[in-house]
Amino acid sequence: MTPPDDPALVRVLAADGTFAPTPEAERYLPLIDALPDSDLETFYRDMVTVRAFDRQATNLQRQGQLALWPPSFGQEAAQVGSARAARPQDHLFPSYREHVVCTIRGVDPIDIIRLMRGLTHGGWDPTDPKNGNTRIYTLVLGSQTLHSAGFGMGLVFDGRTGTGDPEKDEAVIVYYGDGSSSQGDVHEAMVFAASYRTPQVFFLQNNHWAISVPVSTQSRTPLFQRAAGYGMPSIQVDGNDVLASYAVTKTALDEARAGEGPRAIEALTYRMGAHTTSDDPTKYRTSEEEQSWAQRDPIARMRAYLQSRGASDAFFEGVDAEAAAYADDVRVRTNALGDLDREVMFGHVYSEPHPLVDEQRRWLADYEASFASTEGGHA
Repeated sequence: MTPPDDPALVRVLAADGTFAPTPEAERYLPLIDALPDSDLETFYRDMVTVRAFDRQATNLQRQGQLALWPPSFGQEAAQVGSARAARPQDHLFPSYREHVVCTIRGVDPIDIIRLMRGLTHGGWDPTDPKNGNTRIYTLVLGSQTLHSAGFGMGLVFDGRTGTGDPEKDEAVIVYYGDGSSSQGDVHEAMVFAASYRTPQVFFLQNNHWAISVPVSTQSRTPLFQRAAGYGMPSIQVDGNDVLASYAVTKTALDEARAGEGPRAIEALTYRMGAHTTSDDPTKYRTSEEEQSWAQRDPIARMRAYLQSRGASDAFFEGVDAEAAAYADDVRVRTNALGDLDREVMFGHVYSEPHPLVDEQRRWLADYEASFASTEGGHA
């Protein structure tokens, strides 16, 4: 395992928010220097907003409004920096906790809620331009890496990348975790991506726990080194540093888009919350470990940096108010969603009518009818 304070990481902001680039970060500083204050403030606003949304969604699940919720608490910098690095024409393939990635690209947060409430198979239409080329969540671990590799191959075959026009050339970024990195799908995707030189970035969020399995059990070497076996340039970045995440991802996407082939990024971060709301992390990790990572909080780090640049108290108060209003709006709209239309769960399972689905539909109707009142009491 790479220590979180390893100077070999690409890091721009120290844990206390001071500007202290590591040697590995030097090549990325021009990208960061070019960022206007408005972009820096947007990064911070994104992180604060998604954390408020994440807490609200967790509360909604505890209140019985959602079937499940996968928190993104602690991973905000990795997600915000990478998503903001993508161009509008790029294609994003999330796993299932990239809430801020999706909303940055235009997905309505209530569509994520609808999925976790069980009201839809997919959540949103990835072909609708308002959703910013964002594919739907994938709960089957690692499968999205294959989907993204196939899509990247299509971009190559169709001549939609590597033409030399950065305003039109397209790239793909796929998100997955340290647990998924042990899935065969990820390695098969890397084989095809390397072979066909897809314009693709594999963005691994190493949050240190695959449910209850620590990353030290999953791999005896740093995870980013696995990509080298496929001849794929790879790099490790401090995933709790939004500036480093942005700069590294922008560089990788630009290179991939220009026809230089796939890249791999390992963002070292930490899942501060549970794996999902069905998980109890106190069963497998210590409070000391959690506290050590709390001191590297990505939002506190960026806030301290902005304060050092002269950001006002009014700015931070305004962001907090916006985030609270955003979360409240999600709560109100969630409570107004209503129940599931029974027929929805049977639609789009198969492209054509299927006898097994018809049998399941009849069984459910009979089961629900068995609870109806009769003259003699209850059935």
